[in-house]
Amino acid sequence: MNETIYFYGLLAGVFLLAGVVKGVTGMGLPTVAMGLLGGALSPVAAASMLFIPTFVTNAWQLLSGPSVGQIVRRLWPMMLAVVIATLGAAALLVRVDRDVSRAALGVALVVYAGYALLAPVLRVPARRERWLGPLVGAMSGVVTGATGVFVMPAVPYLQSLGLQRDELVQALGLAFTVSTISLTTGLVLHGAFGVQQLGLSALAVVPSLAGMWLGQVIRQRISARVFRACFLGFLLLLGLELVLRSCW
Repeated sequence: MNETIYFYGLLAGVFLLAGVVKGVTGMGLPTVAMGLLGGALSPVAAASMLFIPTFVTNAWQLLSGPSVGQIVRRLWPMMLAVVIATLGAAALLVRVDRDVSRAALGVALVVYAGYALLAPVLRVPARRERWLGPLVGAMSGVVTGATGVFVMPAVPYLQSLGLQRDELVQALGLAFTVSTISLTTGLVLHGAFGVQQLGLSALAVVPSLAGMWLGQVIRQRISARVFRACFLGFLLLLGLELVLRSCW
């Protein structure tokens, strides 16, 4: 009985904290939750549990602002490329050594975040979005298929478009929603998606949404400069976490 109460308390606390991180930075719920649940659940069970709260929080993140239509019209070529590439590369998540792919992705995140924290913000001219967006989307789909992580190179690219902070958060919500659906569909097609934890996954939605709401309140009370530092700082921590996990 005590172990059951402890487990559900741990589950609620983990997803509450992961939701706060996502509410402030616009990303990070799966990574934070996977890292904290690693000692209690197998990776397959944890990943299956993450599906519903990840989808729900990303959809909420996308729909919680006023610029949904504008963002979708601007980014749909990139999103189409994400879908096609992720479906094609989903088998890599089963076949590629996860430690190697995690380490490579982590190093890329650390390098990018460290550079961005010390250098001026990169900007992509509007005239290049037509061809660069689909290219980045395809690359992101392949990375997602190999690692199960949605951030590279989509996140640096979206940040370079000069979006306002709320627009950036919505754009991330769109990218992560599309990636979540595409990856899950690909894994189902390849028979690699675990369904045993979907009941707990549904329960995890409540603390995830509560934490995300709290994180959004915090985000509205900090300056754009602080928000950017938090955003890049989280990328740096995310990269370090991926590298360390691959070494252990």
